[in-house]
Amino acid sequence: MSAPEGTQPLEVVEICAGAGGQTLGLERAGFRHRLAVELDKHAAATLKHNLVKFLGYSEDEVERTVRVGDVADRKVWQPEKYPDIDLLAGGVPCPPFSIAGKQLGANDERDLFAWAVELCGKIRPKALLLENVKGLSANRFAGYRQHVLDKLREYGYIGEWKLLQANEFGVSQLRPRFVLIALRPEYAKYFRWPEPHAKEARTVGKLLEDLMGSNGWEKDQVEKWVKKASRIAPTIVGGSKKHGGADLGPTRAKRAWAELGVDAMGVRDTPPEKGWRPADGVPGPKLTTAMVARIQGWDDIRPVATDGSEEIKDFHWEFPGRKTAVYRQIGNAFPPPVAKALGDSIRDAIRQVGEERVLLEATDAVLDPVYKLLRGELRALTVDQIIDRLAKQGTHMDLPGVERHLNHLSHDFELTTETRSNGATAYRIGEFKAFTGQEDHTRHERFAQHRAKIS
Repeated sequence: MSAPEGTQPLEVVEICAGAGGQTLGLERAGFRHRLAVELDKHAAATLKHNLVKFLGYSEDEVERTVRVGDVADRKVWQPEKYPDIDLLAGGVPCPPFSIAGKQLGANDERDLFAWAVELCGKIRPKALLLENVKGLSANRFAGYRQHVLDKLREYGYIGEWKLLQANEFGVSQLRPRFVLIALRPEYAKYFRWPEPHAKEARTVGKLLEDLMGSNGWEKDQVEKWVKKASRIAPTIVGGSKKHGGADLGPTRAKRAWAELGVDAMGVRDTPPEKGWRPADGVPGPKLTTAMVARIQGWDDIRPVATDGSEEIKDFHWEFPGRKTAVYRQIGNAFPPPVAKALGDSIRDAIRQVGEERVLLEATDAVLDPVYKLLRGELRALTVDQIIDRLAKQGTHMDLPGVERHLNHLSHDFELTTETRSNGATAYRIGEFKAFTGQEDHTRHERFAQHRAKIS
């Protein structure tokens, strides 16, 4: 069992579970999975394998717990069968918000963030945990984030956004993750964001030294490489099925890897053997999937033995399957140490551990003043009227600023216009474009069309 001694585990429903990065962290924080849903069959197979081998699930339990398919498909699972679960969690797809993508937000068929918030309102968990890429924190999505907080408030939750750096939780990687936590007020009073670790994350060289020398590569060569790999790693990029195979990222990332003495043009099957030397122009050895998994933090969160005794010492989350599929599973995962730290904080809040705090978050947070103004108005407003009313509220914004906000909002909301008698254009904000469970939403058609390439 994963729960602290003398307590029953809390229950979690996890959507978009992947290969189990968040699963492992939450299990070690004291949660037990009632359900885990994942689209990719390879990631689901990895999750099932490890739930049985390391986390004490029986084969029958795993078949009931892990569902494979589109998480928004009612044939895969029925959310109403999981009322009042302790935690609803998920790492919903990142491409809708990724700077590396087109940042389509609500118009991307992979966007499940708004749907997950709507789901929270339906099944009423004690807490909600959703994580995504740093791109979601950008000004481009201020209105989207504002809508999410307003919806959560409507459903009786207090929500908070925070950008967390994985390296501050022991992960040897520059991996910012933008996290949304929402709790019912009686639990929100006890929630505190996890504190960063006092100890710095290890360098890539120190972290991988034993693996680099495990296949015969000479000790002096390993030591030379360790000295060069003297920083933490850039972000591991899992990528999607739309793009190539195992690859450590775009051009900028490849340059960063080269400075660490790593060839980022692919992933190797085995560590360097005796006598291996890089060819001209090659900065050093390629990583193996085991090395990438360690950089992602998989080896740092050891489960306890199934009999409830000490931690499994030689633990490695196992990834069955082909190299490219394995690499994608590892790279797209939420680092387990970060998931555990968040899980610990959420567990303590649900158990109402510690001192109550003042809920400053209960005030009406304003992330996008233009969105808030238009949402509260019955009639359309011109840009001049928006500027004037914002100024009266203490928010000063110039014409380019308002136009920029309106442009951002038009991507995620129906923004209608009307022309006044003086020729000025007035704006009214309408429906949210994102998929929130609508049976007639265009998401279904686009998802079906691109399903083979969605990961």
